[in-house]
Amino acid sequence: MTDILIIGGGLAGLFNALILNRAGYSVTLIEKKSYPFHRVCGEYISNEVVPFLETLSINKEDLGAAEIKKLEITAVSGNLISTKLGLGGFGISRFKLDHFLFQKAQNEGVKFILNTQVEDVSYNGSFFDVYASGQTYESPIVIGTFGKRSKLDQKLNRNFFNKRSPYVGIKYHIKIDFPIDLIRLDNFKNGYCGTVKIEDDKYCLCYLAHRDDLRKYGNIPELEQQLLWRNPFLKRTFQEAEFLWDKPEVINEISFEKKDAVYQHIFMSGDTAGMITPLCGNGMSMAIHSAKILSQSIIEIYKPEAFSNTKRTLLEQTYTHNWNNQFSNRLWTGRQIQKLFGGNATSNLAIKFLKTSPSLLNFIINRTHGKPF
Repeated sequence: MTDILIIGGGLAGLFNALILNRAGYSVTLIEKKSYPFHRVCGEYISNEVVPFLETLSINKEDLGAAEIKKLEITAVSGNLISTKLGLGGFGISRFKLDHFLFQKAQNEGVKFILNTQVEDVSYNGSFFDVYASGQTYESPIVIGTFGKRSKLDQKLNRNFFNKRSPYVGIKYHIKIDFPIDLIRLDNFKNGYCGTVKIEDDKYCLCYLAHRDDLRKYGNIPELEQQLLWRNPFLKRTFQEAEFLWDKPEVINEISFEKKDAVYQHIFMSGDTAGMITPLCGNGMSMAIHSAKILSQSIIEIYKPEAFSNTKRTLLEQTYTHNWNNQFSNRLWTGRQIQKLFGGNATSNLAIKFLKTSPSLLNFIINRTHGKPF
């Protein structure tokens, strides 16, 4: 028995654990892997999170994060648009950031159960039974932070899971002669690629491609040479970079479908509650912000010694309202923006148009980002 049980140890899970543990709850987090490990992620965070990190005594400079101040977007044709990022952001690998947060949370008293896969969750009217690796764990509150797409989504019969997604995410760490303060988004047919500096002298290169194209070309190297290299910026990046891994991190069927913030009384946070298109570059800050919103809602309403079904309903309604108020418009905007890019003609036309209207580009960036919190 634990006051709060968290399934998944990504950003949302780790930040929920930190905040709720500090509020005096007993917190247990179950993660299927062991830290540190890599995740498919663009590894850019908007500076909107900085005030919140400071409240937790987390300093991005101490992590060696790279300061990012500029954005470039390129079309397959080689057409390019650039702008300064208003708030700016920073680049940091999930390998380093997640491990840091894990160590911090563990040192502060969060209980971790690692290398353990959650197979099922059932709610009995007052408590959850969480089944994992032959063990059963009980808690009145369960938080789902198990990522973009999980076997648990299928077990819970979440609606989005049955809608097949054609997107494949692929990530490398590289070394390259590339501006240290720039994030660049390079379009190719049916996809786009982000390159950004992270800690030390490394860069993250992460792209979203279409499943049918991967099938057509047979393997990832052939996909890259036959499709991504048609963009001259991407061709130069792949030819000049030193790739630091033998093979990339890969995730299949990334879904941008609408999800529920609360499902079968489980509180979803981070990508598990909803994922913005990577083109918007704001997924990591949204995951962090969603953890703040959920943990604050729990702290306001949840008292383990007196938690009635009426209080549970109030908590579910409060979190759902706060989540939608903060993120629903951003997610919708991201889905519309994605329609403009990832195509030869549409990306070129979009960039040509945005070149004539820099204010519109800044408006779009603002619509997919939040204010400092």
